[in-house]
Amino acid sequence: MENAPSRTPAHRSNQSLVDLDRQHLIHPVTSFRGHEAHGARVLASGDGMWLTDIEGKKVLDAFAGLWCVNVGYGQESIVEVAMEQMRRLPYATGYFHFGSEPAILLADKLASLAPEGLDHVYFTLGGSDAVDSAIRYITHYFNAIGKPEKKQFIALEWGYHGSSSNGAGLTALANFHRGFDLPRPWQHHIASPYPYRHPEGHDDAAVIASTVAAIEAKVAELGADKVAAFCCEPIQGSGGVIVPPRGWLKAIRETCDRLGILMLVDEVITGFGRTGPMFACDDEGVSPDFLTLAKGLTAGYAPMGAVLMADHVYQSIADSAPAALPVGHGFTYSGHPVSAAVGLEVIRLYENGLLENGKKTGKRFDHHLDRIRAHPLVGDTRGRGLLGAIELVSNKETKAGFAPELDIAGRLSQLTWENDVIVRCFANAVIGFAPALCCSENEMDLIFERVERSLDQLLDMPDVRQALG
Repeated sequence: MENAPSRTPAHRSNQSLVDLDRQHLIHPVTSFRGHEAHGARVLASGDGMWLTDIEGKKVLDAFAGLWCVNVGYGQESIVEVAMEQMRRLPYATGYFHFGSEPAILLADKLASLAPEGLDHVYFTLGGSDAVDSAIRYITHYFNAIGKPEKKQFIALEWGYHGSSSNGAGLTALANFHRGFDLPRPWQHHIASPYPYRHPEGHDDAAVIASTVAAIEAKVAELGADKVAAFCCEPIQGSGGVIVPPRGWLKAIRETCDRLGILMLVDEVITGFGRTGPMFACDDEGVSPDFLTLAKGLTAGYAPMGAVLMADHVYQSIADSAPAALPVGHGFTYSGHPVSAAVGLEVIRLYENGLLENGKKTGKRFDHHLDRIRAHPLVGDTRGRGLLGAIELVSNKETKAGFAPELDIAGRLSQLTWENDVIVRCFANAVIGFAPALCCSENEMDLIFERVERSLDQLLDMPDVRQALG
């Protein structure tokens, strides 16, 4: 093995890589024709908060890849544990009663960190199949306890719960439904707890009460004996980083208990220090029946997700069939030992300073969000921890948005790239931020300096200025 020949691909020109990408690589959540016209921005290396593309352009990544590189790029200790595990045992199946040390230890670690009662862990490859797995287990649970009619699921408008056939139906974003025959008849949505767009404004009690009333009304409409679960993110990520008031999640837990439905909390984005504590549920002392995780679990260094299942659910499923009869749900790469080893090291980094650094830099983040609200284009800013957003409007008083043909998101995406910073530019003129927990205060200053320059340049465009009310 020591003398094995190099398998590094032959050198290709930067342009040939872009051309090959156009010809063969299907990109996630992208217009096929639009991407062919745009071409790929091919990334070559990363270090801390910084990325370098194949042209040598160096940019600040204020979005942690895709909400996931929470520890920053280039953490050598993660590379070392992955290499060591790959040499020792690169794969171990979880089928047929086999297991591996990293997967067992990571399950134990997650159970010790998670809200009380979430004692059982099923590993997936990412967030989408974690949500899909939770749906399957919830269905199995109600069959197991003799309530097979409980099959209806309720989620939130503007919510995102992955891109599997089931999860994309719980998602309430048009791009994930269009052309895919979604949502399913058993998937329902209620209004988002969107303080900036709420009829009563930033009235925390009113926002909380409206969600509780909407759940009650939907359960009454569908029938309490028909509803299985309510699914939500503590902060709605891909819908535009919508931050419900504190106390909202706890009120939802109490409502689900009162109505006799399960609570599925999707912390694929908010988990692992993104909002301050290890999990957003910790902020309100909430323990859901199911918790889905991914992204920050391995900080993007290897694919992995997880479903944490409450003990009462586990015991009911376990007791529902003879011991010799398997529960027919599983993935080839569930509990992959290399990913699990990476996850253990990533959690060690969180606990050895990164969570605290994230909280410290989060205060600087809050300062900049407050300050930039005065910009002529900014209607709202919101955030928690190192997760936040700027919402642009054409009229601050009416909160009116921009005409779709102005393509504010596309322009901002180009401007911020030209100004050497990566943010998420949503179609509804929202700029999303999710910088790594290793971000320094100086780097946070630099992020906002570059974003503000981009906003100024956007404002200088005649058609944008003309659109302002």
